[in-house]
Amino acid sequence: MPNELPAPAPEIAELEKKVAAVANDVATVVKLTERFDKLEAKLNRPAAANSNVPAADNDNAALETKAFQSYLRFGRDAMPEEERKSLTVAPDTSGGYLAPSDVQTEILKNIVAISPMRQAARVSGTSAGEVILPKRVGRPTGQWVGETEDRPATGSTYGQVEIPVHEMACYVDVSLKLLEDAAVNVEAEVAFDVGQEFGRMEGAVFISGNGTKKPLGFLNSADVGYVPSGNAATLGTSPSDLLITAFYAMPVFYRNTGSWMMNGNTVASIRKLKDGQGNYLWQPAYAAGQPETILGRPVIEAPDMPDIGAGLEPIAFGDFSMAYRIFDRVGMSIFADPYTVRASGLIRFHARRRVGGNIVLAEAIRKIRCAAS
Repeated sequence: MPNELPAPAPEIAELEKKVAAVANDVATVVKLTERFDKLEAKLNRPAAANSNVPAADNDNAALETKAFQSYLRFGRDAMPEEERKSLTVAPDTSGGYLAPSDVQTEILKNIVAISPMRQAARVSGTSAGEVILPKRVGRPTGQWVGETEDRPATGSTYGQVEIPVHEMACYVDVSLKLLEDAAVNVEAEVAFDVGQEFGRMEGAVFISGNGTKKPLGFLNSADVGYVPSGNAATLGTSPSDLLITAFYAMPVFYRNTGSWMMNGNTVASIRKLKDGQGNYLWQPAYAAGQPETILGRPVIEAPDMPDIGAGLEPIAFGDFSMAYRIFDRVGMSIFADPYTVRASGLIRFHARRRVGGNIVLAEAIRKIRCAAS
């Protein structure tokens, strides 16, 4: 058999070049297929609880939370560089960092558990420094007319309610040993303490705030009406009749959705009241999760309501969700101060947030005032 002639060197080089090109194309296709498979798997995963994107896309949120926890434990200077980059800088001059969304949610949950007005009022978020809401100050008027008579011009009159957003701040001291203990969830500790303090502050101002550097409370609103007790210092000679009078002084629309609000001392006094047939006005809750009632409407115990006393307003009744609005400014920053109380074995965390509140519908609340008239 005759020997085959070897292929010329240029043809071999050209063939090797084509084979290499095909191999590169195959590798590219494989990479694209793998990338497509990953994207498809990511899109098919369930959405995260606090996001409108798939859970797999929340890697940045997880990194931010981990970085924030390191910041709370060790301070910024002792953090690894990659975690330091994941912190979200607060938009202020305090040098603090924005708490991750899950930490803010936990703090807000603790605030709601402490501040009864957050449970009763209507709460919204805002990204502005002031919220302006339309307010109807005049109702349309009508009249009966004949078939060919002119129809009178009429219309509602509107004003506006301005709700400025105020800043509140607090600090909490946490033991260094507590922070060094890896088994302790430091975020939960800080969230609980900050939420407790902010809840205490809010509970006071939404009820009795004077509107100066803080929200205006409904007790200090000149637009909210009151029912006098008939006595300058007490609930009068017949407190049970007074409650009935205040109850029916409300328009029926708000009466059917209203709640009573008073502090614990007033609750203790009201629980003893009876009607003319000897029945207690106060009705306990007979089922778990159901509120106790007066005249069929639930009672909210608010420690910041005043006691019974001269000129004070110890009881309020109305639909607080219609009457009072609370606006939370987006974002909460926390700043770690490792020096001020270091000698005591503590680290101090300063927190700040912005919130506004005001009466938007005064007719939906009535106060009971200890007054002769």
